[in-house]
Amino acid sequence: MEKDNANPTILNTSQLPTRQRKKGRRVQRNAESKIIDIMRKPQYLSDSLYDISWSDDTESDDEFAAEPIDEQEVYDLISTISDPEHPLSLGQLAVVNLPDIHITPSPSVTADPNTLTQVLVNITPTITHCSLATVIGLGVRVRLEQALPPNYRVDVMIKEGTHSQDDQVNKQLADKERVAAALENDTLRGVLDKMLETCV
Repeated sequence: MEKDNANPTILNTSQLPTRQRKKGRRVQRNAESKIIDIMRKPQYLSDSLYDISWSDDTESDDEFAAEPIDEQEVYDLISTISDPEHPLSLGQLAVVNLPDIHITPSPSVTADPNTLTQVLVNITPTITHCSLATVIGLGVRVRLEQALPPNYRVDVMIKEGTHSQDDQVNKQLADKERVAAALENDTLRGVLDKMLETCV
């Protein structure tokens, strides 16, 4: 099979966006405070006369607290999808980019988990006449629909001006009946399964 783009631009893995640890999230603690945290307050000291603070409760370790799904997490879900034509990921080929992922309403910890959330992913084909743009968009859609909670609605579109037939491809990707029919096609399903094998 002849490739549409035999020589695509490839990003190094170190150039891909990653989740950066928030500054100030972890408080540096000395050895004494760590030992005090390990030691348990004896039961007989639970009396109100012995109400002594054994640890500094002002520090909170929220490392395992629930965080909302944000654009970076969506990017992490789809950037590892294999390109159907090259042995590279969509992130490495810059088909999916962090600034092209939009979540509405904006993620927040206090948001109601039953609120409908819209995820829009604009993909950028490697060339303007990419014949596999619809398949790539379908792969992104399937991956997100499998991974995100049911209250998330996924839309995948070709970024405006990056494909010669972006209107037609966007129409196909937005048509639920076409998407459902495409997923029943065994050959196409095999291509999608191969693309999604690299997702963790």
